[in-house]
Amino acid sequence: MNALDELAGGLVVSCQPLPDEPDDPMRDPYVQARVAASVVRGGALAVRVNGPDDVRAVRALVDVPVIGLYKHGTDDVFITPTAAHAVEVALAGARIVAIDATDRPRPDGRTFADTVRAVRERTEALVLADVSTAAEGVAAVEAGADAVATTLSGYTEASPRSDQPDLELLARLVALLPVPVLAEGRYRTTEQIRRAFEAGAHAVVTGNAVTSPLWITRRLVPATPRAGDAPENRESR
Repeated sequence: MNALDELAGGLVVSCQPLPDEPDDPMRDPYVQARVAASVVRGGALAVRVNGPDDVRAVRALVDVPVIGLYKHGTDDVFITPTAAHAVEVALAGARIVAIDATDRPRPDGRTFADTVRAVRERTEALVLADVSTAAEGVAAVEAGADAVATTLSGYTEASPRSDQPDLELLARLVALLPVPVLAEGRYRTTEQIRRAFEAGAHAVVTGNAVTSPLWITRRLVPATPRAGDAPENRESR
């Protein structure tokens, strides 16, 4: 049974601090490893983890598949943007490597297919293509991806902006592709998760709604009488 088979029909939890919050106290491999162990105890069949240090720390505590990625930079392609990043996170222990498979230029000048080949040549990891459109999903499979995820829908110029999961893209990819399709991107409720599986998702990935106290708190505080006293509001006065 490969790593993708192990997460079939289950929940994958992304254990990462917010990318645009460098001072988030959760930004620590020790912390993220314990977050991962907690969600696995709660029933997650796999975890998605950012960076080789966090991957190594998580692998030491959990025995479920680790989907590794390597966020670098802030613009355009920053989810495992180069072949070197992909190989490094795989060598750190990720059994699946998530890579931006959009049609945008990659910072090392290589194609997505080149990056897949680099992973195959040096590791035994599987490749998960993060896409934003159906065309990108088709191209990613042709380039050798073992699975596709809807991760980047809503975050590229080629995809519609929304605060809801892209169930339409999910269904299209399921119909078009011969590989597993993971539902990822703004899945925050049990109803959304059920709908994703009804649309044919191999697994569903959730993240901030479970593992980011900072994100969760910021969504709840506006409902309080003291919302104006939140740190970001105090700083803007």
